[in-house]
Amino acid sequence: MKIFVKALPVEEIIESLSKQFKTPIKRDGGELTIELTDKMGQGFIRGTSFTSGVGIIEYNVTFYMDMEIHFVINQTHPLKFIFCSEGRVNHAFEENMETHTIDTYQNVIVSSSGHNGHILYFKANETSHVFSLEIIRTEFNNRKNFGYKDLDPRLEKLFKDEVSRELFFYQGNYSIQAADIVEAMANKEHTGFLRSIYLEGKAYEMLAKQISQYCDDQENGNKSALLRRTDVEKVKRAIEIINQDLNQNYSVEELAKEVGTNVNKLQEGFKYMFDLTVNKYVQQVKLEAAKEMLTNSDNNISQIVGQIGLNNRSYFSKIFKEKYGVSPKYFLNQKFSESEESMENESS
Repeated sequence: MKIFVKALPVEEIIESLSKQFKTPIKRDGGELTIELTDKMGQGFIRGTSFTSGVGIIEYNVTFYMDMEIHFVINQTHPLKFIFCSEGRVNHAFEENMETHTIDTYQNVIVSSSGHNGHILYFKANETSHVFSLEIIRTEFNNRKNFGYKDLDPRLEKLFKDEVSRELFFYQGNYSIQAADIVEAMANKEHTGFLRSIYLEGKAYEMLAKQISQYCDDQENGNKSALLRRTDVEKVKRAIEIINQDLNQNYSVEELAKEVGTNVNKLQEGFKYMFDLTVNKYVQQVKLEAAKEMLTNSDNNISQIVGQIGLNNRSYFSKIFKEKYGVSPKYFLNQKFSESEESMENESS
């Protein structure tokens, strides 16, 4: 199915989609939402814009048929920052029809040339959650942008190109900080006026993160300094490896190699998720397992120390006491004392 949108700004885009999808608009302050009909699919499309020329469109959809949304208005199209937090979406420029897939945790910065438009492709029966920052440059440049001081020259040129003289395309994996902003924008915790100013603030925060990520990619290439959402997936894989066999003692270097990242990124990921280094996280997991075994098994302390991959009983006693405030021997004695007391109470 093909839909042709000949409208700007965002509110008019939503109104155009509403008419073509034959579904009503729900209004919450400046934010407009349309829900897909049962015949068409599941989910919603919503959007809003601000006086600065910045707008947001959120697609949280599962179409029951292949869907193409063509943006074909006969004027300069917005500069778009598109990011996908679930599923995937394909993008193409009207002038050359070359298709680019935006997968989960990826983003693109796109600008068509002249009055040429954009096409978004959604595959049938695939859930896609996509955000698009839409920047009308003639309006955005009326802000106090301070001459785009310290901005990457290529992006400065792109923002100043109000008539879209040149086609622009950039694709990357967006950062974990950007992913958090996306989740916050999707969570409709405010309504009305508060929702409007909240979204405007988040839109600028997201724009700043996207620009920082672009600059990070240009300067560092594959050695990017920003933590990406894909890096967190690798941290989760490292956690699985750690928990598979507590008797194993992997070095940070071995874990990083196993999950396909470098030591710095792995450490950053653990710091972000747990506020711990990799080794501290491993230590916490081993101690929690030891406490569980001390509580629920008949194994003695030496046996438990071996089962969690530690060779030094004195070291184990030291770190156990640091975490739980008592030595493992005292903990075990308390367990036996409580057990004996319980048996005495039952017999009396």
